Amino acid sequence: MGFITPNLADFDLKEWRSRPYLQRIRPLAQHWAENGFGTPGAVYVLYVLKILGYVLGGLAVTAATPGLGSLGDVASWWTEPIVYQKVVIWTLLYEVLGLGCGSGPLTLRFVPPVCAFLHWLRPGTVRLPPWPGRVPLTRGTRRTAVDVALYAAVIASAVWLLCSPGTAGPVPRENAVGLIEPVRLVPLVVSLALLGLRDKTVFLAARGEHYGLTLLVFFFPFIDMIVGLKLVMLALWWGAATSKLNRHFPFVVAIMISNSPLQRVKWIKRKLYRDFPDDLRPSKLSAFAAHSGTVIEYTVPLVLLFSHGGLTTTAALTIMVVFHLHILSTFPMGVPLEWNVFFVFSAVFLFGHYAEVGVSSLESPLLAALLLVCAVAVPALGNVKPHLVSFLPSMRYYAGNWPTSTWCFRKGTEQKLNAHITKAAGMAKDQLVTLYGEDLADLMLHKGMAWRSMHTHGRALNGLLPRALDDTEAYDLRDGEYVAGGVLGWNFGEGHLHNEQLLEAVQERCGFQEGELRVIVLESQPIQRRHQHYRIMDAATGLIEEGLVDVKEMVARQPWLADGDATIPVHAVDGGPRPAGAQVAAAHE
Repeated sequence: MGFITPNLADFDLKEWRSRPYLQRIRPLAQHWAENGFGTPGAVYVLYVLKILGYVLGGLAVTAATPGLGSLGDVASWWTEPIVYQKVVIWTLLYEVLGLGCGSGPLTLRFVPPVCAFLHWLRPGTVRLPPWPGRVPLTRGTRRTAVDVALYAAVIASAVWLLCSPGTAGPVPRENAVGLIEPVRLVPLVVSLALLGLRDKTVFLAARGEHYGLTLLVFFFPFIDMIVGLKLVMLALWWGAATSKLNRHFPFVVAIMISNSPLQRVKWIKRKLYRDFPDDLRPSKLSAFAAHSGTVIEYTVPLVLLFSHGGLTTTAALTIMVVFHLHILSTFPMGVPLEWNVFFVFSAVFLFGHYAEVGVSSLESPLLAALLLVCAVAVPALGNVKPHLVSFLPSMRYYAGNWPTSTWCFRKGTEQKLNAHITKAAGMAKDQLVTLYGEDLADLMLHKGMAWRSMHTHGRALNGLLPRALDDTEAYDLRDGEYVAGGVLGWNFGEGHLHNEQLLEAVQERCGFQEGELRVIVLESQPIQRRHQHYRIMDAATGLIEEGLVDVKEMVARQPWLADGDATIPVHAVDGGPRPAGAQVAAAHE
């Protein structure tokens, strides 16, 4: 791996291109197992600088609060309650500008590495309302001046709050600065909610299920606020742990550690798989690491919640800090880096400094009801009926059980995305071609598809290709994240941002002919089921086929699949699957 040049698999490019698609995936998946994405060292330096910018920027804007003190006196004021409020608002602003999750080269953003705010400040770009048929004044998929104004209002409201002083209130006597006056929070809460009803992408980028909920907790009295903030953190940890009670997560752990820039010992990486390089299913070591992490997220936060200081609290805090620093060190795809830094600060601030504030101190029934709805009911619904709730409000985080999709462009038609869709930056392929040329760009995009193929859902998507296409080699295959990132300006593992709704918006602008664009959508696994629902759609004619795939089939397969056994077994839904590939062939006879 060079400082600027990516570490790519060493093979004859011409011979590799001559192979069928599923066999082109094989050497790239094997290369990933030992080298990860092969990211240049300069990219990691960029992310480290970005984390430092987040930390130093947060300290600077917080230190500007009247009465706190200078940056040199951080040790004397970091425990002030208003500090936590300012850090939450700063983090929300950082994310809603697109500087946090879903930014940079590890999310296929190269030139520029961040474009979300450019996209969302530009009229004519694509927006996706969450309930266009139910909420008045939200129909349509074209960003208007109203959407731009609402987005600007969110930014302005956050900046205003960061500049706000504290006001006296019922806070501990040693905290003289007070809290942000609750009425000042109203513009940010209202503008974010209104914008979210017009465009779910921006709301998800702002991490509404976390920072938005936290803003609501700030409206309550001090003691209730501290208890509420602790319960929000507990819900996030437990939600993440619950989402990992599946057969997908060991795959994620193996893939994530393989990509870690700090883990350079190849024999250790090989041990993450059953029989490298021929069997890339996760080994017992990966399964142990996965389940150990789940146990930590269940048990240690509970200890933090009910311990009230002393050695027990210190030990539990140490475990959680190391836990999040480990995640941070792997630079996971999607790069939720600042989010993990925030978790470390939250753990120390809430469960360390305010360890004596226990759950029994909660007095507000309204706050209890709010937390039951947002932190219990919504995640529960999202786990049971994942098609109704984004994996973010469902608190199903880096567990491998995401909705996903593969977009299949008949060769020569992908350029319609640039020709007919207003965007703040070119598609990832165009950016890669500019940096590395056509050959390396193609290889790196295939490496991204190999990453997807190593997950259980990627193996299912590969197995569904023969059902969707008459000839896989006649198409350029793109991950749905790739499409959403370019067309919507942001992506972070949310497959509901590149399902039928985005396909309809793209088709409205591009007018693909039948067979030119096929999309395979795979929904998340419901927690009570052993299968996942899939749909195959044509941009011009709509739904072609839907059915169910068994998770046991996905975990038994290799990322590349054998050519003679490419099609994954499916089960009927609503009359049963129809021969999608045959319909494509008929359309082009």
